[in-house]
Amino acid sequence: MTHAPIPEELRRFVLTSIPSVPFLEALLLLRADPAQQWDGAMLAGRLYTREKLAQGLLDDLCRAGMARRSDPPAAAGYLYAPASAALRERIDRLADLYARHLVEVTHLIHSTLDRKAQQFADAFKLRKDA
Repeated sequence: MTHAPIPEELRRFVLTSIPSVPFLEALLLLRADPAQQWDGAMLAGRLYTREKLAQGLLDDLCRAGMARRSDPPAAAGYLYAPASAALRERIDRLADLYARHLVEVTHLIHSTLDRKAQQFADAFKLRKDA
């Protein structure tokens, strides 16, 4: 049985932008209901993890430009909010891929060797282009 290859663009996106499976799971939960405001306790309940870790994931999603804090007065909440249409489209494609190839995507996220190789290749490419 051959594994369906992960398209190169999504492979690079996972290796450079998705640091962990819980990060991806949190992203996909927010994406599934864009109007829902999330806080650490709610996310922790859905991911079966500690609230402190879930809060960290929400903060990481904001730093990655994939979510944002809710507007006042609900400032404690977080919403799905990709920073660009291109990022939104990439996340949509990743969500579809993950639904069909969970094991392959999970292995890719865990493949620190691939991640380090990609970072090295990207750094080399940047130097070469400079």
